[in-house]
Amino acid sequence: MKWKKQILGLQPYQPGKSIEDVKKEYQLDSIVKLASNENPYGYSPKVDEALKNFESSYVLYPDGNASEIREVTASVLGVNEKQLVFSNGTDELIQIISRAMLEHGKNTVMAKPTFPQYRHNAVIEGAEVREVELIDGYHDLHQMLLEIDENTAIVWVCSPNNPTGSYTPKKELQAFLEKVPSDVLVVLDEAYYEYVEEPYDSLPFIEKYPNLVIMRTFSKIYGLASFRVGYGISSEENIQRLESARPPFNTNVLGQLVTSVAMTDQDFVAESRQRNALEREKYYHFCREHNLHFYPSEGNFILIDFERDGDEIAQFLLSKGLIVRSGKALGFPTSARITIGLEEQNERVRNALKEIMVNV
Repeated sequence: MKWKKQILGLQPYQPGKSIEDVKKEYQLDSIVKLASNENPYGYSPKVDEALKNFESSYVLYPDGNASEIREVTASVLGVNEKQLVFSNGTDELIQIISRAMLEHGKNTVMAKPTFPQYRHNAVIEGAEVREVELIDGYHDLHQMLLEIDENTAIVWVCSPNNPTGSYTPKKELQAFLEKVPSDVLVVLDEAYYEYVEEPYDSLPFIEKYPNLVIMRTFSKIYGLASFRVGYGISSEENIQRLESARPPFNTNVLGQLVTSVAMTDQDFVAESRQRNALEREKYYHFCREHNLHFYPSEGNFILIDFERDGDEIAQFLLSKGLIVRSGKALGFPTSARITIGLEEQNERVRNALKEIMVNV
């Protein structure tokens, strides 16, 4: 078989164990999944009502232009409809951008550690990957600028960053955008933007910096991960290019329906943000109380360093019916990333962690 040589050593994404797998393996009835940064408060109640009243046929292809969610999103954000591209989650949008711009002989710059799909897709396309170590969990934008040359096609900035939760300050981001060459695409991944307590509006940057694409998703605070809808915002010219690389009918009919409804319920978004911040603060207190290093997060997760094997931490919690993400696969081998869950779920996690620390 004539596989691309770069595919041969590439490992597929490992999503972690499902709730059903953990139930079977450990013979447990109560399982809490806090590994994938889903919204524990669910989604807008308007979604269920929309699904109950859905009368379209499943026989027909979905709207290839995603017209309804395009109109609603443009209205809520205050952008032109032609400035939006929709995708099967932002994972696919990363794939579309990489497919459109990366190839052998080009390079892409990103932080390390950050969301692994930037690197994954660059490798598939045969591009050189240039990674710059984080500083205290934040992007080293100065060093990232130094890595850019005439062959750089894309620079990725994840803010809030996954897995550290760091939010790039506005002044630093703007200074960075000023210095990036105009023919280098900057992708600002804002998957967790709605969780930021005091966010700045990054959308005006698009008009000032035509080489900027902003990515957002309905999988996180909107609580619609299983419907797989993400989107990009940029200049009309950039969007037109990306549309050429987008597969037809890539967002399904139910995904388009529920996201267009959820986007209008910003009260639910605000409530989720507030409740998340309250529960996240309890983790901060726990870490300070037990002298555990953690990264202050603007997302719905927290990365905690336990100074012992991250897999060991995750495995112990798994035995208690608590699914979290080992930091080993995320570039932090002695840490664990824990999604901020419901109050009772978080309390259950912290009680289990106390058992670990007693045995250190």
